[in-house]
Amino acid sequence: MFASRRTMLKTGLKAAATLPLLGVADLLRAAEPDLAELQSLTAGAQPIGEAERRARIARAQALMAKRGIGAVLIEAGSSLVYFTGINWSRSERLTCAILPVEGDPCIVTPFFEAPRTHERLGIPAEVRVWQEDEDPLALVAGLLKERKLANRPVGIEETDRYFIVAGLQQALPGVKIVPANPVVRGCRMIKTAPEIALLQLAADVTIAAYRWAVPRIEAGMNPAQIGALMNAATEKLGGDPEFALILLGEAAAYPHGTGKPQKVTPGEVVLMDCGCTVHGYQSDISRTLVHGTATPEQRKVWDQVRHGQAVAFEAAQLGVPAGHVDDAVRRYYVSQGYGPDYKLPGLSHRTGHGIGLDGHEPVNLVRGEKTPLGAGMCFSNEPGIYIPGSFGVRLEDCFHMTETGPQWFSVPPSSIDAPLG
Repeated sequence: MFASRRTMLKTGLKAAATLPLLGVADLLRAAEPDLAELQSLTAGAQPIGEAERRARIARAQALMAKRGIGAVLIEAGSSLVYFTGINWSRSERLTCAILPVEGDPCIVTPFFEAPRTHERLGIPAEVRVWQEDEDPLALVAGLLKERKLANRPVGIEETDRYFIVAGLQQALPGVKIVPANPVVRGCRMIKTAPEIALLQLAADVTIAAYRWAVPRIEAGMNPAQIGALMNAATEKLGGDPEFALILLGEAAAYPHGTGKPQKVTPGEVVLMDCGCTVHGYQSDISRTLVHGTATPEQRKVWDQVRHGQAVAFEAAQLGVPAGHVDDAVRRYYVSQGYGPDYKLPGLSHRTGHGIGLDGHEPVNLVRGEKTPLGAGMCFSNEPGIYIPGSFGVRLEDCFHMTETGPQWFSVPPSSIDAPLG
């Protein structure tokens, strides 16, 4: 069994008298799993470069012109990374980008953050700074006036915080605020070849980590120990671990688990939902197995979920509203006695979500979503079945839309007896 670093360290310190030559560094190394057989899969991965980001801004500006939007304001977050390369944490101090309908973007940031901003900036852009006793939204308003954009609508990225909107309205009375979704989503939802390549690498890393970690799961392990195996393998394979959600036994009946203590028990379900990033682009893959021999009921539900994935994949065709994918899965599950709708036992969450720089991005494969599927869109496919008080099964693989239809990033397994394929 894989022991935690803390447990190994305590054991080693107690044995220090009998092992005088074993230092702390040796003890920490002893706590790590043997990863020697794993090699990085991402050594040749190409990060998003300046040319790609320039093309994104050009697409955004074309969409802004079409909609009559003069500028789009984007604060720190994944959209700021997407357009400018600046990876920044949100705080009460505003750092944002102003994308004008014409010309280069402008970055607004605190004065003392300017060196760090220039370091991270991945495109040509003006950088304007504000001091601690100044209003950054007044700086934004001044820029819009200079660019002759003050009388045109300003698009607000959907995750921008309210104080930004309120501050801009105060600094620029009469400004027309509009949603920037048609611009930002219009760009981000359609992945380019470099983005698809990074998403594929992230999926490859997670699948390889599963193949290494799952055979090492032992009875009595807890979720943290299994997650540590996955994360260690992910790092060695060249990915940045993003999450490792491990649900054991009855906890698997609840999509995001429970706070109750769990341990691997023979004959019970092990549900693993894990992902990583490669140059910011994410994977999200779930596997469900049974430690030991599966019961007939576990086997039946697993097969139904696998068929549910196939139904969703088949329904995901170019031009079809995204919500129709969710509808197709629910029709199948109702035919199997689940639901109806989001009721339990059955599928209590959407069939899938968009994925890219964020693990969950617009749009979702959910009832009522009218956005038509188009080439370059990327989604998870995870129509789990959950039976409260008993167990749940979730199989999750992501796919992207091509000119000829959906294509898997990771291929789903076909049997509970071979849950990794």
